[in-house]
Amino acid sequence: MNKNDLIAAVAASAGMSKADATQAVESVFDTVTKALSDGGEVRLVGFGTFSVSTRKASTGRNPRTGEPIQIPSTKQPKFKAGKGLKDAVN
Repeated sequence: MNKNDLIAAVAASAGMSKADATQAVESVFDTVTKALSDGGEVRLVGFGTFSVSTRKASTGRNPRTGEPIQIPSTKQPKFKAGKGLKDAVN
């Protein structure tokens, strides 16, 4: 399922127009993105938790030259599925 399929499914399920469903889906994505970029997390009980984890800085190697390079620390978005979602899938 891609974003357009999700919008169509939301529109059909909620009995709203595709334009309204598009606005709703975009709002949810924007809100989750904003919460994570501010360092918070989004907990949806029964569905899962979106959070941010920090990946430590490390030393890697340039594959062409073999020379060591420094890889800076980065923040990565993370999703942990909740019990309701796990049970629905299994």
